[in-house]
Amino acid sequence: MKLLAVTACAAGVAHTFMAAEGIEKAAKERGHEIKVETQGALGIDNRITPEEVKEADAVILTKDIPIRERDRFEGKKIFNVTSTACITNGPKIIEAIEQNTK
Repeated sequence: MKLLAVTACAAGVAHTFMAAEGIEKAAKERGHEIKVETQGALGIDNRITPEEVKEADAVILTKDIPIRERDRFEGKKIFNVTSTACITNGPKIIEAIEQNTK
């Protein structure tokens, strides 16, 4: 499965990047392709392209703060989670996505 994720937190520092790492690790361990865009204090890094959106099976968005440019994911299956959940429960998030995208 091809997954995309965008992580952001209120401060735009630690949790943004820890969430990105957690969800990326969990997806790869389950054999999925994933690209994670971070929206941190210094702006958007590892920006997701329109082509990647087109090819994605599902999108994971953290809901701690509003994600910038969220409208580019319109029409995609979106899973809203907290950055803390990405850090502590990445495998469960990926399992839920697998079950809900069949």
